Amino acid sequence: MEYRFETEEGKLKVSVPRELDHHCAKQLKEEADLLIDAYHVKSLIFDFSHTEFMDSSGIGVLIGRSRNLSFAGGRVLAVNLNPRVERIFRLSGLNRIITVLPKEGEDNEESHDGIF
Repeated sequence: MEYRFETEEGKLKVSVPRELDHHCAKQLKEEADLLIDAYHVKSLIFDFSHTEFMDSSGIGVLIGRSRNLSFAGGRVLAVNLNPRVERIFRLSGLNRIITVLPKEGEDNEESHDGIF
């Protein structure tokens, strides 16, 4: 699966591919930045439903988009993390700069309602 973008009223959802590595990180970053600018995105949602692997290039894409959006008063969210991706978020510290929402149906105050 390749990555896919969806936009809606100041929101951009990125369906992250199975492997977010150096092979696709640069192109994903460039396309996301273009869409963020073109649609005046304030909420960027990374959907990790199909993601099994992410290397340092993928982590860099997330950190860069988070930094850029925070400067503009926006936010970055991550949804549907599997245990492997959750571990990468924890070990890299991404969970401290990107809001990770629980999977649908998990007992938590935050839900996916209204994010897209």
